[in-house]
Amino acid sequence: MQTFTDEQLVNLYLETQENEYFKLLYERYSDKVHRKCYSFTKDSFRADDLTQDIFLRLLIKLRSYKQQARFSTWLYSITHNHCTDQVRTPSRRYEVVTGADWDRLDTQSDDGLAERAEAEDLQIQRAMTRLTPDEQHMLRMKYQEEATIKDIAGHHSITESAVKMRLKRSRDRLRHYYWKSNAEDLLYA
Repeated sequence: MQTFTDEQLVNLYLETQENEYFKLLYERYSDKVHRKCYSFTKDSFRADDLTQDIFLRLLIKLRSYKQQARFSTWLYSITHNHCTDQVRTPSRRYEVVTGADWDRLDTQSDDGLAERAEAEDLQIQRAMTRLTPDEQHMLRMKYQEEATIKDIAGHHSITESAVKMRLKRSRDRLRHYYWKSNAEDLLYA
């Protein structure tokens, strides 16, 4: 069964309703979906919940998959849209920090390297928010999901050369906003 393509597994599941086929899809993609969710939330438990939500949504929407794009591209599109919706929706969450979590927080705060990395990550995130949603999505597909240029072109219904140009421009703008943010931080520090 491991030799079936994603599309074959989808078709077999739709024809037979055998959970084994869907389970194989889940095994192939759950880690990648989880990483994508984690890139949005920076919270492993929240990413777990979102991953489960996405696979439930996938189960419901599987009949609408028309195979015009690769299954992985279609799944990543669902994942991106779901995560974007969840992050955009303001929700109040209260969390209890346990003793083990306090220990983890204490060791992280002692490490100056971790603080610098966190500050840099924050500056990159700030710079990303200044890009358009399409630019953000393309950059995340390319560098977080490791999608190919061809997959990105298929997802956005544009040519591969257009994807390359848009990625280049998006990287240039991101770099500009990142350095501008650094300069502002130094100026007002």
